[in-house]
Amino acid sequence: MSKELSRHEIRKKAVQALFPLDINQSLAKKDAIDAALELENSEIVDKAQENFVPPYLDLLVTGVCEKKAELDERIKNHLRKGWRLERLSKMDLVVLRIALFEMLYVNDTPNRVALNEAIELTKTFSDENSHKFVNGILSAVNTEIEASL
Repeated sequence: MSKELSRHEIRKKAVQALFPLDINQSLAKKDAIDAALELENSEIVDKAQENFVPPYLDLLVTGVCEKKAELDERIKNHLRKGWRLERLSKMDLVVLRIALFEMLYVNDTPNRVALNEAIELTKTFSDENSHKFVNGILSAVNTEIEASL
């Protein structure tokens, strides 16, 4: 890429890569990342480095894919009685997984930053009420994490 992407932009790209990966199990991770990088950014892709993937994007996508079952279990533990993961919007679920991965496994991202970024991603990619739901789940998990320290 001819320009550095901010972490916020990388998180958006992670959502754009993980969403199709969640729906199409046969899609290759690299193909999903490449498609996300080209989306809205075709003018900044440096043809000499067309296979360049920002390390943080690779960390998020790979980490969420590898820890998906654990992340989903954390989310399930904070759903209201009678709710199941299948009832959640796929977009909200992807955003929750990214934020939880950052909160649990990325030491240089404060939990509040991951939470606030998730709210912004939800406002961008989901409906107008989803950010309240995402905030509630992530705040509960953050409280749980802080209590265990």
